[in-house]
Amino acid sequence: MGVNASVLAIDAGNSKTDVALIGADGTVLSTARGGGFQPPAVGIEAAVDALGTAVGQALALSSGPVGPVTHVSACLANADLPVEEEQLAAALLARGWGATVEVRNDTFAILRAGVDEPRGVAVVCGAGINCVGMVPDGRTARFPAIGRISGDWGGGAGLAEEAMWFAARAEDGRGEPTELVRTLPGHFGLGSMYALIEALHLGRVEFERRHELAPVLFATAAAGDAVAGALVDRLAEEVVAMASVALGRLGLLDEPAPVVLGGSVLAARHPRLDTRITELLAARAPKAVVRVVTQPPVLGAALLGLDHTGAAAPVHERLRAQYG
Repeated sequence: MGVNASVLAIDAGNSKTDVALIGADGTVLSTARGGGFQPPAVGIEAAVDALGTAVGQALALSSGPVGPVTHVSACLANADLPVEEEQLAAALLARGWGATVEVRNDTFAILRAGVDEPRGVAVVCGAGINCVGMVPDGRTARFPAIGRISGDWGGGAGLAEEAMWFAARAEDGRGEPTELVRTLPGHFGLGSMYALIEALHLGRVEFERRHELAPVLFATAAAGDAVAGALVDRLAEEVVAMASVALGRLGLLDEPAPVVLGGSVLAARHPRLDTRITELLAARAPKAVVRVVTQPPVLGAALLGLDHTGAAAPVHERLRAQYG
């Protein structure tokens, strides 16, 4: 007799994929990890093939033969628009991994991992920035979150480039003085912004490494630099703007509701950023409850799957307990 698997949960980010096979009673039957999910770079079919490797490992690692999976709950990076979610859902359904498939942007996984019921708002700030919200009746709030063309500002990569902009202008005289002139190139062992610009432009420092400068920005702000501090404050304003708009769209602006913060930048708990977010949110949504999610996003994908199947509360509780 096969193992009774209720949910196949997938959380796929740009750099890694986590898969969990969940039993009907909420027990984690197996887990697996794979590489990043990047359909814009490799195409949908190749990206889903990469998911299939991790899914196959999870199925193989189960304690017994796996019977038909009831539902596939996939929270995927680069599923930024509803039309992209529909395309990816069709591609996953064609693989036959489960009887039904639901695809959401991966920010929903972080939100659901951080709340006890599908109600609240999450702001995620890692390499980029995004915000989503949901309520139990199925309504959601979201932003395209594609970058500057969709009105976004922030994220580790964006903060690093903004810091470099101010530092470059400070060094050549076009801008106001800032310690970023010293701290940014110093991170790479370089003596000037000109040397850092040259190294990035010529590839001696890989351009993708610019995100390493975000923690340098926060450290420089903490040391009292006004320019760096203003950038940190602006990020807090962006986080609160997204969260309060999402709360308003869902009718939660004047109700006690969780605002979950996730992603590497927000999870780092920078004191100035945390304090400013709390102050601004208290003014915009005084009943909101801020929390930083620490559970893995694949838990959120699995909980969303259990929501879809109508699992009872003890099943949800059993699953959450296994992720601490």
